[in-house]
Amino acid sequence: MKAKIVEIGKDVVLGENVKLENNVQILGESFVGDGCVIKSGCRLVDVVLEDGCVVENSVVEHSHIGKNCKIGPFANIRPNCILAENVKVGAFVELKNAIIGRGTKMAHLSYIGDAELGENVNVGCGVVFANYNGKQKQKSKVGNDVFIGCNVNIVAPVNIADETYICAGTTVTKDTEKGDFVIGRVRQENKKRGK
Repeated sequence: MKAKIVEIGKDVVLGENVKLENNVQILGESFVGDGCVIKSGCRLVDVVLEDGCVVENSVVEHSHIGKNCKIGPFANIRPNCILAENVKVGAFVELKNAIIGRGTKMAHLSYIGDAELGENVNVGCGVVFANYNGKQKQKSKVGNDVFIGCNVNIVAPVNIADETYICAGTTVTKDTEKGDFVIGRVRQENKKRGK
């Protein structure tokens, strides 16, 4: 049986009943709250994890994670992120300089950079916050109870109002108003193939 390999920095504080699996690094001035589970393959640097979080095979750096958040597998939370409680950051999701409201879910394969998301937002698969115009980073804001469908591009800077529904495949370049239904696809045409 192999020995468990866990690296904990000298300035790290662990709460009660924290479970650390094999191949975990917790470094810098990190705090891990009561009842957290840090599964194999995690690297945490200068983070605050409040009580009840579960992190699986992910990297979290210089960020604050609220209570009962679920992160991973294979998530990358880069510096300056703040997550409220009960947030889900799923497989292959990357966050950078983002504020995420309570109960918001990003299940898989998305990039949220330089953005502020409200409460109970659903971020579909393949959503990209296009935050860089070639010269500078710009920020987008998303209200509460917003649905963002799969493969949506949000081109900063835009403000998406509460209860907006954005259809899959849409590129958002304009602000929305509360309750808007947003669709921005090219109409499909089926043509006969030449021989």
